[in-house]
Amino acid sequence: MKKNLIALLSISLIAMATTTMAAGDPIAGKYKFKVTCVGCHGSNAEGMVGPKLAGQPAKEIVRKLTEYRAGKQRGPMTSMMAPMAQGLTETEVHNLAAYVSGL
Repeated sequence: MKKNLIALLSISLIAMATTTMAAGDPIAGKYKFKVTCVGCHGSNAEGMVGPKLAGQPAKEIVRKLTEYRAGKQRGPMTSMMAPMAQGLTETEVHNLAAYVSGL
């Protein structure tokens, strides 16, 4: 019984950590955005050289950054975005998505 309880608690903690990580930290995302993305996407992700990102669903931002990280051709800006995205960790991708989607 005690082993089952410990196993259940362990699984619950892992599930909570995974969910939290997938959701991203918008505060950390804001910092990363300011040092990585602002030059092309604008200080409020309103778009400049790069497209407007503000308000896009986090899921879409994660998908796009993941595709850029994988080297997938996404359009005319791929040559600029792929190297930027490849420098991001999985956690940073989720953090950026959490921040940008909240703008």
